Amino acid sequence: MTETVYINGEYLAKENAKISIFDRGFIFGDGVYEVVPILNGRMADRQYFLDRLRISLDKLQINFCFSDADLISILNKLIKINRLKEGIVYLQITRGIAERDFIFPNDTTPSIVAFVMDIPIIDTKDSAEGISVVSTTDLRWKRRDIKSINLLGQCLAKQDAHSRNAKEGWMVEDGYITEGVSSSAYIVKDRRIITRPLSNRILPGVRRRTLLEMQSSEGFEIEERLFTLQEAISADEAFITSATQIVVPVTHLDGRPLGDGTPGAITKKLRQIYINKLIRETCD
Repeated sequence: MTETVYINGEYLAKENAKISIFDRGFIFGDGVYEVVPILNGRMADRQYFLDRLRISLDKLQINFCFSDADLISILNKLIKINRLKEGIVYLQITRGIAERDFIFPNDTTPSIVAFVMDIPIIDTKDSAEGISVVSTTDLRWKRRDIKSINLLGQCLAKQDAHSRNAKEGWMVEDGYITEGVSSSAYIVKDRRIITRPLSNRILPGVRRRTLLEMQSSEGFEIEERLFTLQEAISADEAFITSATQIVVPVTHLDGRPLGDGTPGAITKKLRQIYINKLIRETCD
């Protein structure tokens, strides 16, 4: 794989990539992003990621004139240039370059940055063995439904989890799990899958959306409701979903095993169902 990035209309070698220090993404974190998985050299669940990108741009009042077709063309070319078969493409759009002022400028052109990463999506150690998760205080702002590039709260939470030898943190607010630091959170109790309902307190995950759409045809049921940390600790099994990990079992929470401490049967089934879907989608 080569290392070419995209910045504002140009495909550049990584070492030549530069952007203005006055970009509002750099100064204020004033922008949004998406991470799209790549399988067989093609974007998976592409339209759902683009839909969420549009929603985030609208909520931040960023005037972005590129069409979905424009973005798809940019990203497909980037994937092809880098000869990427499996991994992710990262896309970031900021409000653009302006004098430092909290008030939105009227005449800026949004900045577009994209790059790819060659990482495994299908066969990973975490998906086979499961991961350990710890609970951590949710320190984020109140518009978590926007996929903002301002991720300091998540960085603090992920660092807390890392310092406690865990792969992921489940953030807790008012006694309830909100979501994972970089994932959506689910527990399984009495064969029922439970996840938090959408609101401004969590990100509308693409994997979450797809699982909800698949539940009737694939014979499983997801209940959308709040669940406490104690409920999670006593769950039969648990898992996370994200763009880069699809479905990954959670085997331990705060040092306690969930079920027998190995990946649960329902989680393994869901992962295989989702992988089969993505393979069909990217091989057509």
